[in-house]
Amino acid sequence: MSERDSEKHKARQQRLKAAVDAKVAEARTERGIVLVLTGNGKGKSTAGFGTVLRAVGHGLHCAVAQFIKGEWPCGERNVLERLGVPFHVMKTGFTWDTQDREGDTRAAEAVWAEVAKDLANPAIDLVLLDELTYMLSLHYLEVDVVVEAIQKRPPHQHVVITGRNCHRRLVELADTVSEIAPVKHAFDAGIKAQQGLDW
Repeated sequence: MSERDSEKHKARQQRLKAAVDAKVAEARTERGIVLVLTGNGKGKSTAGFGTVLRAVGHGLHCAVAQFIKGEWPCGERNVLERLGVPFHVMKTGFTWDTQDREGDTRAAEAVWAEVAKDLANPAIDLVLLDELTYMLSLHYLEVDVVVEAIQKRPPHQHVVITGRNCHRRLVELADTVSEIAPVKHAFDAGIKAQQGLDW
């Protein structure tokens, strides 16, 4: 790289640093946020669990609810329960497997009853609601009940919501929304889901 190119690069980076520093200086509010991870791509739950692991690593107290999950092994749960993170698991598995609306609704409501306690508990710093979006799109849980519980949570508490087709009320409520889009997926090429990578 020539000296002229090096100077141009340095000038660009200085301008970038000034812009970033200005944005950091403007961000003065500190409160719990609602983060929605949605879209049809792979990685929503993975990102949610990564956020929980990060929080635990910083000494925060977390709780996790897993909707649309069965009783098969879960790598994230294996680690996080050992670190003291409580899990509330629906345990009925995928709704297309159970085909039991009443049973799935009861299971969702039972998990939600535990989640509601976490959302009201000031000792909990972060709550992950994994695959919650399906509970609303399938009408297993009432949107108004979910939104109200999230709105009334302790001011410092973070909530992470994952799942496809997030209800617009949750998108409106959220502070941060990321939509994960599919580009390619191994499953579409006939490669089966694998323990340690996919769950």
